[in-house]
Amino acid sequence: MIVQPYHLYVERIEPEKNMARFYALAVQPTLFGEVSLVRRWGRIGTHGQQKVHVFNEEKHAIGLFLELLREKRKRGYRTKPAVEMRKIRHSSSQRVNDKALAS
Repeated sequence: MIVQPYHLYVERIEPEKNMARFYALAVQPTLFGEVSLVRRWGRIGTHGQQKVHVFNEEKHAIGLFLELLREKRKRGYRTKPAVEMRKIRHSSSQRVNDKALAS
């Protein structure tokens, strides 16, 4: 049983090398009570590739998770910066498909 969820998404973007890559890791349970580490990687904007590692114990999955994280950090992958949300103006009515709705 997984005690704490582990998810990670990192990117490596170097415009001068035309490089825009992502790497995602997730530790999650399988249907059979085992623990899996799912790795996805590729060019940003694509589905990329995926590999699944299955373990009997969570500690082995987390060990590989941390090892892969260290390796990606050394290669220049960083967490994606937070996206700034624009402020939404609240008004008394909203328009949907050019029809006014009262709130």
